[in-house]
Parts: sequence; structure tokens; C-alpha cells
Amino acid sequence: MLSFLLTSLLIELTPGPNMAWLAALALSKGRRLALIAVAGVATGLAVLGLLAAVGLGAMVAATPWLYQTIRGFGFLYLLWLAWDTWRPAGGEEEGGFGSFRDGLMTNMLNPKAGLFYMAVLPAFVDPAKGSVLQQTIVLVAVYVAVATAVHAAIVAFASAARAALVSDGRITLVRRGLALGLVAVALWFLWKT
Repeated sequence: MLSFLLTSLLIELTPGPNMAWLAALALSKGRRLALIAVAGVATGLAVLGLLAAVGLGAMVAATPWLYQTIRGFGFLYLLWLAWDTWRPAGGEEEGGFGSFRDGLMTNMLNPKAGLFYMAVLPAFVDPAKGSVLQQTIVLVAVYVAVATAVHAAIVAFASAARAALVSDGRITLVRRGLALGLVAVALWFLWKT
């Protein structure tokens, strides 16, 4: 289990769409909405993990057109999130549903998360130790917990930086820089996946 925890932590510390988007969201719209988005991200990771546990992830990997379709929608969704970050912040009144939905969708359309469940997680399952499904579900829960802790830390750090940036009036510049960063992540995502 310790080996799986360390592997999960290293994978979550690798820069990706969630990290960039959550930092941008916390900086532009505040901690509350960013934490709601973290809950959406966690839900998306859990759903993908459960789908992989019952074999749907392998089906997607074995169907190139389906994988490419999901990948394409993921790229477009990241571009939409970049646009949303670029625009002036709407503040807390925008509500949490949109943040939760965006967090959920960034993971449902993220091949990196699906590939983790298909390529890395099975190496930690031992059929000799009992139910493969049960072991997989436990490992998915552990991974979601590690990812959520990392994402919450990113939100806390970005929220702390937000106070200094808002008081100096540089938040628009930072928000737009992060939006451009999201475009770069989207292009990297399209190129590398």
C-alpha cells in the first residue's frame, strides 16, 4: 500500500490539466468555488476508477475512435476552461454547480486519469489476495484521496496568493497568464495523448 501511495502522489504532483485549472480558478474566483471544483474532480476520478474496475476503461483503450473522440472533447473542454479563466471573474455569485461540473468534466474527458487506472493501478492488484474488484475499488479510493489532498493544497496555496494579488490589483494579469497556461496545457494534452 505504501508503494501505491507514493506512486499516486508522484503522479498527482506531475503537472496536468487539473493542477493548472484549479490554481487558475482559485486565483480568479476564490477558494470556495475552487474547493467545490476539487469535489467535482474527485467525483470524476472516482467514476473513472469504477468504470475501469468493471472493464470499460479497457474497452475505450481498445477502440481508437472512441479514445480519440474523448481526447478531442477533453482538448476542447480545456480550451473552454481557458476562455472562462480569461474572462473577468464573476465572483462567488456564479454558484458552485458550474465549478463542480467543470471539475467532473475535466476528469471524465482526461485520458491521463483513465490511463492511470488501466496501466498503473493493475500492477498493485494481486488476484491471490482475494477479489480483484474489491482490491481495485480500495486502490481507487486511495488514489482519489491522494489526488484530493494534492488538489486541495493547490487551491490553498493559490487562494493565499490571491489575497496578495487582489490587493495589488494584478489579478487580471495573473488570471490571463493562467488562461494562456491552460491553452498550453490543452495543446500539450493534445500532442502527448
